[in-house]
Amino acid sequence: MFGMMSFVFSIRSASILHGFACALAALSLLTACSEDEEVYREQPVEELYNNAMDELLDGSFIDAAKGFDEVERQHPYSVWATRAQIMAAYAYYKNNNYDESIISADRFIKLHPGHRDVAYAYYLNAVSYYEQISDVGRDQGVTELALLSLQELVRRFPDTSYARDARLKIDLTRDHLAGKEMDVGRYYLTRGHYIAAVNRFRQVIERYQTTSHVPEALHRLTEAYLSLGMNHEAQVAGAVLGHNFPGSDWYLDSYALLEGVDLRPEADNQSWISQALDSVF
Repeated sequence: MFGMMSFVFSIRSASILHGFACALAALSLLTACSEDEEVYREQPVEELYNNAMDELLDGSFIDAAKGFDEVERQHPYSVWATRAQIMAAYAYYKNNNYDESIISADRFIKLHPGHRDVAYAYYLNAVSYYEQISDVGRDQGVTELALLSLQELVRRFPDTSYARDARLKIDLTRDHLAGKEMDVGRYYLTRGHYIAAVNRFRQVIERYQTTSHVPEALHRLTEAYLSLGMNHEAQVAGAVLGHNFPGSDWYLDSYALLEGVDLRPEADNQSWISQALDSVF
């Protein structure tokens, strides 16, 4: 009898404990729902926007970006939402979240192509690509995107301060791309792949004539052409180098290479090298 009572008591205790656990779980669920409702409760648009601005000014960029996104989420048709879109792009940029900044800026451009701040959206887009440029030893796909975005900014808004900054960045970006071509060209040259090397150095001459890499590219062409037995082309490369950069170490090195095989620099206005650089220097 006592054993039976103990068994019944155990069952009742387990039942009570189970019920208590369920009650606790339900209470926790209600509390979580209540907290979620508090987090996502609708707030006045000015309050949301000003809170996000405060976060931005405090340097809490990711919280600011989320705050600006919340402005648009809760009040998508207000003028505040339009401001919040461009501010979110800026906040993401400041936090080094460049992909998110690009997405936000692109969205602003598509939704508000005639807005007074659209030039700034193009600028944020371009500099977000620019900040992701990696060293020349890596793939330069993002560098190409940066160049295209910067050029688009200058084309659309040539007289803005954004365009002035973009022009400087375009020069640096082109120099970087030329550096990549030189890096690959040197690789081919040192391994005896002379035609592949020539093609890379030619890219520098034809596409990036105003960069700092042109003197070396002309010298490397002299070297590669001599290795291929294309003496006339080597002489032309040396002559163009001497004409445009007469005091450079690269010219002295090229002259020594030519002199070492009883050759001298020789101009040829019909050469692709002369024609490529004639309009620049």
